[in-house]
Amino acid sequence: MAASLRRSLRRLLPLLSPSFASVAAPPSGAMEPSAAAAAAAASPSDGGAARPARWLGALRFDNRALRALPLDPCEENAPRAVPGACFSRVRPTPVQAPRLVALSWPALALLGLPGEPPAAAEEAAAALEAELALGFSGNRLPPGAEPAAHCYCGHQFGSFAGQLGDGAAIYLGEVLNARGERWEIQLKGAGLTPFSRQADGRKVLRSSIREFLCSEAMFHLGIPTTRAGTCVTSDSEVIRDIFYDGNPKKEKCTIVLRIAPTFLRFGSFEIFKPPDEYTGRKGPSVNRNDIRIQMLDYVISTFYPEILQAHPDNNVQKNAAFFREVTKRTARLVAEWQCVGFCHGVLNTDNMSIVGLTIDYGPFGFMDRYDPEHICNGSDNTGRYAYNKQPEICKWNLGKLAEALSPELPLEISIPILEEEYDTEFERQYLQKMRKKLGFIQLQLEDDNKLVSDLLETMHFTGADFTNTFRLLSSFSTDSDSDSALEDFLDKISKQCASLEELKVAYKPQMDPRQLSMMLMLAQSNPQLFALIGTKSNINKELERIEQFSKLQQLTAAELLSRNKGRWKDWLENYRCRLEKEIEHVTGVDTWSAERVKTMNSNNPKYILRNYMAQNAIEAAENGDFIEVRKVLKLLETPYEEIECLSEIAEETEEEVGTAAACSSATRSRLPYSSKPPLWASELCVT
Repeated sequence: MAASLRRSLRRLLPLLSPSFASVAAPPSGAMEPSAAAAAAAASPSDGGAARPARWLGALRFDNRALRALPLDPCEENAPRAVPGACFSRVRPTPVQAPRLVALSWPALALLGLPGEPPAAAEEAAAALEAELALGFSGNRLPPGAEPAAHCYCGHQFGSFAGQLGDGAAIYLGEVLNARGERWEIQLKGAGLTPFSRQADGRKVLRSSIREFLCSEAMFHLGIPTTRAGTCVTSDSEVIRDIFYDGNPKKEKCTIVLRIAPTFLRFGSFEIFKPPDEYTGRKGPSVNRNDIRIQMLDYVISTFYPEILQAHPDNNVQKNAAFFREVTKRTARLVAEWQCVGFCHGVLNTDNMSIVGLTIDYGPFGFMDRYDPEHICNGSDNTGRYAYNKQPEICKWNLGKLAEALSPELPLEISIPILEEEYDTEFERQYLQKMRKKLGFIQLQLEDDNKLVSDLLETMHFTGADFTNTFRLLSSFSTDSDSDSALEDFLDKISKQCASLEELKVAYKPQMDPRQLSMMLMLAQSNPQLFALIGTKSNINKELERIEQFSKLQQLTAAELLSRNKGRWKDWLENYRCRLEKEIEHVTGVDTWSAERVKTMNSNNPKYILRNYMAQNAIEAAENGDFIEVRKVLKLLETPYEEIECLSEIAEETEEEVGTAAACSSATRSRLPYSSKPPLWASELCVT
């Protein structure tokens, strides 16, 4: 496993200094990635003495945030309140034996580091692996890094939580590349900070792999996101109770290198909040409007310079333009999420980017079977952050940002902006994207919105796979005279619908009948007590689940198939009529048809990061095999391309010449990742 990663890494060496083969061993006291890597990291002529890092030494740091925003004068690295500051200086906590799980060359290229290169010497590649593992684990800081943790607050599940901050993420600095772009880099999981509260500042292998893979998956889907450069694990361990069920276990400390223009968020501006009327909590910097002004000036001048240029002398107009742009970016972002079936899982105000990026990948999930009320976070008992709630929750969060910007932007200005811009921008972006997904490239008709709604209703009724259904529609024939073509397509789309067995799993009652009966009686006799221990929506959902499950017991597979085909046939007839209207406005049908398919296939991914794909990679990695992580990463880097055999995505080495021959047997033993997920995937729970 380590050798295969080094084979990939060694291709970097020809683009670097000829003397790179003598990159230093770790300084005294630092943990080494491996004996082989440490040996390669020491020059034969210096007896293994430490020498400065060469590769990461090329990073050009310019840490503007620390110059522009107030720093905490106290350097005590222990959980505490941090008043009057945006950052606290910290030091990453070293880990034992750091080693690379995977890396993203495209993400690292943002920092001005060379892309994936041709092959080079094995020993030098091991040295490069050692440097990456040391530098991006926090064991040895790159020259110019100034580690710090950011102070922010947040509304979590609707309630103000007070001071939160970077409890597990450490800002290393801001890197300038040759194009003049500025990229903040963070180590997530690098140890304690003043904001760690009762936690240990660590992340583990499973959550780090998920964040690493999804950060890159979202980018390659074309959705604004933070990036992930490396994933480094170690022999250091922490105790975690995965499902909060009293069964803790040891897990390996793992660190992700995160990359973004900035990791400032809505909650960054909530540190000034006075005592909340419901929770009584307050921000650590109440009455420090001077810092709010500093933050606004810094954010606008650095990330929205066009706004500063347009309003150099009027702060209210400048701040209003800034809030308007954040509102529009957020609306467009959540519209993109809805169009790929992505659920964030924890849309608290502290997880909302001030520059409109997807940020903080925790219990996220891409929908498999379409369900508008899909909840990806097993801890979200009330469904606050369900798929269909995301647009309204993001708008609610913007309202909290508006409150946090007052008095520098009065609410009588910001709230009308929110009402004027958000819904309009969301609906425009959503419908524009859906038209592309359905191949409507000539016309924009008023009825398109209804056709989309009817499609989603049909998908929900039949339990269709969200991703595969959209992808399949590009092969739908517009030939209205071909009944056989329609039947063939109905057979194909029926295979993307939930089977009887899958539906029984989905609608299996989750509450003990006696418990449900007690809750129903309590709701009638003592509504106040019932409100404390349950919600009406949860009870209604359980009753609906029982009813659906009962109906499924009486249904045969043949009846389900017939019902699904009838529902799809009705929608497809309307879809064909809409496509025929497109044809009426083109001169060459073949050219239009080719363009339609191209547009649809470049907007409907074949591959997304399904939970079970991540789980396969995690289970292999926990057993010391990182190959599956890298295979899944390669697949997600080309989500719109037709790559039928996952086994073909592998290092180009001589011992893998037989991969193509083995491909067919490999896919027989495991479903390809473009298929509907296996039944066991529905049992996965992410918290």
